[in-house]
Amino acid sequence: MSARPAAGGGRWVDVPPERLDRWLANFATRHGGHTAHGLILTGTDGATAELFPPPGVPAVPDVATLQSRATAPRRIGLLLARKGAVAAGVADGVELLTSKVDTHYVQGRTAAGGWSQQRFARRRDNQAKAAAADGAAIAARILLPAVGTLTTLVTGGDRTAVDTILAAAPLAALLPLRHDRFLDVPEPRRTVLEEAVAAARAIRILVRDP
Repeated sequence: MSARPAAGGGRWVDVPPERLDRWLANFATRHGGHTAHGLILTGTDGATAELFPPPGVPAVPDVATLQSRATAPRRIGLLLARKGAVAAGVADGVELLTSKVDTHYVQGRTAAGGWSQQRFARRRDNQAKAAAADGAAIAARILLPAVGTLTTLVTGGDRTAVDTILAAAPLAALLPLRHDRFLDVPEPRRTVLEEAVAAARAIRILVRDP
């Protein structure tokens, strides 16, 4: 489980569906018990925890239904991109069924000026376009054959890079599946893609202490 500060106060906690029971028990212990109203828990001491369904799980009325549906197998598409690296995969539950990871060199920025800077900028722009085209080809190869079975598409890495890839016309069928959860991941590698499966399945909980 991971935690990070939330805008406006409190903290976000990502909990695997299979560990939700334990997390709920610990929350009750820490806060002297709790009451539940839908997906919002209120501790006896005033602490609150609001649970959000993971991608691919529709709105649910209560915590028990959330856990049942979040632990059920569902097929998720993943697309991660950062600079010239891209990773695409299809996961069923915790298992990564198919995937592809590729790296396409894109130069970093430079402080040089004048014509040199302009030539560099053109070269870098061409490299970025080539990387986006390669990324779109990988996404088409891995994700499009499964599009009819996917419950959602989860993206991550650099938002501009992902948006550029998904702007490719052949990938239009993926756009309605894209979830608003965006994963903060480093340059995509196989291990990063495997970790993204867990992040995409996690139940996110906004905890605010009294």
